[in-house]
Amino acid sequence: MIAPQGRGIAGPDDHTDTFRILHVSTGNVCRSPITERLTLHALTHRLGDPMAGGLVVESAGTWGHEGAPMEAHAATVLADLGADPQGFIGRELLDEHVIRADLVLTATRDHRAQVISMGHSAGLRTFTLKEFTRLVRAIDPATLPDPEQAGGVVERARALVQAAAALRGWLLAPNAEADEVHDPYGAPITFFRSIGEEINLALDPVVTALTGVPARA
Repeated sequence: MIAPQGRGIAGPDDHTDTFRILHVSTGNVCRSPITERLTLHALTHRLGDPMAGGLVVESAGTWGHEGAPMEAHAATVLADLGADPQGFIGRELLDEHVIRADLVLTATRDHRAQVISMGHSAGLRTFTLKEFTRLVRAIDPATLPDPEQAGGVVERARALVQAAAALRGWLLAPNAEADEVHDPYGAPITFFRSIGEEINLALDPVVTALTGVPARA
């Protein structure tokens, strides 16, 4: 299942057959909306119907602009990349979002630290986006569950997070900037486009690993 427009929190009985991906940035109007909608776009591109895979994608901000639309430049970048910017509503990161998430991907290391500081045993399932990409590239997909089996995408996603967490202490970033996605808030559209491309490139191996399906040409 997938929440409408990537929003919403699962009910008490549907967390076992779903895998929730939570994208986190500061205001939830630039980076995390871009990442959320590009993830949904990539999943649809590979699976046709992400609902069939049990993947739920959403986002929030550590200083989230509750109820705000995404920034206009962010919407433009999404449209340029073929993703749907419509209907997005910003929200502030709450404990319940972290509790429900199976994987939290943040824009920066500071965001990661903030999520982990909330507790809820979030440390082993919270990464920066670029950190997770680096770790995923080092994981042999043959060691992950077959996504074609019943519930396979969810089981594969859970195994991927566990494998990435196990590698974290061994596969370090080459420098402090390698795991950061910088904030384009207030910047011109050219910088938004560069951030959008950066996020898109980082997401590609992640979504391929999650689904077991490479991007179609």
